Amino acid sequence: MELSFEQMYQAILDRDIKYEGVFFTAVRTTGIFCRPSCTARKPKPDNIEFFRSTRECILRGYRACKVCHPLEMLSETPSYIKKIISELSADPSLKFKDYDLRQRGVEPHQLRRWFLKNHGITFHAYQRMFRINSAFKKIQNGESVTDVAFNSGYESLSGFGDSFRHIFGVSPKNSKKQNIIDLKRIETPLGTMYTCAVAEGVCLLEFTDRKMLETELKHLAKTLNATIVQGDNPHFTLLERELKEYFEGNRKEFTVPLYSPGTDFQNRVWEALKNIPYGETKTYKQQAIAIGSADSVRAVANANGLNKISILIPCHRVVGTDGSLTGYGGGIWRKKWLLELESKKS
Repeated sequence: MELSFEQMYQAILDRDIKYEGVFFTAVRTTGIFCRPSCTARKPKPDNIEFFRSTRECILRGYRACKVCHPLEMLSETPSYIKKIISELSADPSLKFKDYDLRQRGVEPHQLRRWFLKNHGITFHAYQRMFRINSAFKKIQNGESVTDVAFNSGYESLSGFGDSFRHIFGVSPKNSKKQNIIDLKRIETPLGTMYTCAVAEGVCLLEFTDRKMLETELKHLAKTLNATIVQGDNPHFTLLERELKEYFEGNRKEFTVPLYSPGTDFQNRVWEALKNIPYGETKTYKQQAIAIGSADSVRAVANANGLNKISILIPCHRVVGTDGSLTGYGGGIWRKKWLLELESKKS
C-alpha cells in the first residue's frame, strides 16, 4: 500500500522512526534531504517532496542533511566510539575515565548519551559490564579465577567476586558450570540488530526496537539454561559478512549455522519458512499445507511470530491470503523493504 503525502508529512512531524528506509523528505527551499526521524525544524508542506531512495534525492540535486545524515546507516556507531570499543575488546582491563576521554577530544556527556540511547546503559556501566563479561568467558575457557580477577583490573578477589555474583548470580568458581550465549550488536541499513549465538549456531537475530525482544532473550536463556553475555562468537563473522552481502543484493541464501530451539511443530514451521525461495511469498495457508497440516493456519501464524531469527528464517516472505503485508515483528515497513529488495534482485 502506497503512503499518501499526508501520511508521510505526519510521519516527519512525529519524527517517526518506523518509517526509516521507506521514504526521504526533500526540502525545495534549502536543497537538502532528510530521513523521516530528522530532528531539524519542519518545513511547510508546499516546500517539500518525497522520494523513495537517497539516489532519487541526489539525482534531483538535493544534498544530504547534516543533522540526520540520511546517507549513513541508522544508529551506526561513530568511528571514535568504534575505536574505543575496539580498544576495550583488545584489553578489557582498560578503564576510560572522563579525563582520558577529554584527552582524546571526546566529551563524556556526549558518549554517555550515545550509550544510553543505543545500549540502555552509560559508557562507564558498559565498561564494567564488558570487563566482567570478558572475565566470565576467560574462566569458562579454563583460566584461574585469581589470574582473571587481577588481569581484568580488579584490585581484590572479594571485589571481583561481588561484582561477578551481582551480574551472574553465581560465584566465579561455580560459573564454570554455566552455559553461555554470546550477544553482539550489529548495524544494518534497516537499523540496529542484536544477534545471539551458541556453539551450534546463531540462535537469535532481531531488530533492537522489536517489542518482544526482552521476552525473547529471557526465553532463550531459560530454554538453554544459559547466561547471555556480550562477546564474540565464531559464527558472528560469517553472519555479518553474509548479511552485508544480502543487503547489497548479492546473496540469496545463507550458510551460517542456525540453532532454533523450539517444539517439533515450531521447527517444522520454521523449516518451511527457509524453503520459501528468495523473491517469492507464500500465504499462511500455503505454509500450513507445506508442513502437512492444512487446518493449522492460526498455529502456523503463531509459530511464525515466535521465530527469533529474522531474515535468515524469512518470516517476512509470508503474506495474507489477499497478498496484504500482515504482521511482522520488525515492523511492516521493514517487511515491505525486504520484499522489495528481493523482488528487484530475484
